[in-house]
Amino acid sequence: MSTAPIYRRVLLKISGEALMGPGNYGLDLPTVERIAGEIKEAKGIGTEVCAVIGGGNIFRGLQAAASGMDRASGDYMGMLATVMNAIAMQNALERTGVDTRVLSAIPMTTICEPYIRRRAIRHMEKGRVVIFAAGTGNPFFTTDTAAALRAAEMGCNALMKGTQVDGVYTADPKKDPDAKRFDTLSYMDVLSRDLKVMDAAAVSLARESGIPIVVFNIHERMNFVRVLQGKGPCTVISN
Repeated sequence: MSTAPIYRRVLLKISGEALMGPGNYGLDLPTVERIAGEIKEAKGIGTEVCAVIGGGNIFRGLQAAASGMDRASGDYMGMLATVMNAIAMQNALERTGVDTRVLSAIPMTTICEPYIRRRAIRHMEKGRVVIFAAGTGNPFFTTDTAAALRAAEMGCNALMKGTQVDGVYTADPKKDPDAKRFDTLSYMDVLSRDLKVMDAAAVSLARESGIPIVVFNIHERMNFVRVLQGKGPCTVISN
C-alpha cells in the first residue's frame, strides 16, 4: 500500500532539456515516456498534477537563426517550442491511459485549448493532467515564471522543480565534490545568494503566494513519487 502524498495538488516544472535524453537537442521518446510514467505514478498515489515544460531542447537548435532577432521574436519562438513539448508529453501520457489536456497561453485552438483558469481547474477536478504551454503568453518572461504563476492560479500546494540534481547545493556538485546539499532554504536565501534555482521573478511570485518550491532530481526513477511522499532527497524552499 502506497504512502499518502504530503501534497494534494502540485505543478511539475521541467526544462525542455530534460526531454533530450542523451541527445544534444530535440525529443528523446524513451525519456518522455519515462517522465510520463512518473506523472502517472504520482496520480496513482492521489496527487493532482499539472505541468509546465520549457522549450530549450527545441529552441537550442534554432538559437543561431534567432541570434539576430529582437528579444520578443526569439521569446515567441521559444513559446512555440513549449507547445510542441506539451503535445509530445500529452501523447505519452495518454498512451499510458492518463487523460491529459494542453492549455496554451497563445490561442491555437486547432491543436490545443486556450488557457482559461476556470477550465483548467475543472480539468484537474475531473482527474486530468493539465499541461500549460506557451509560457505566460508574453515575451520577457521565462517558463519558470509561468510555472510559479500557474501554480498560484491553480491553488497548488507545491511547485516541483525537476532538475539534473537532487536539490540545491552550495556549489555545482558535478564540479565540486565537497558541495553540500541544502535540505531547506528560505525564499530570501535563494534571492540574496543569487542561487540559480529559478529566476528571481518566479521565486518572488512563489514567495508572495506562499507556495513552497521543491527541487529534486527528475532523472532518477520513481523519485517524483518518493518526494511527493516526503521520502526522496530534495531541497524545500519556503518562508
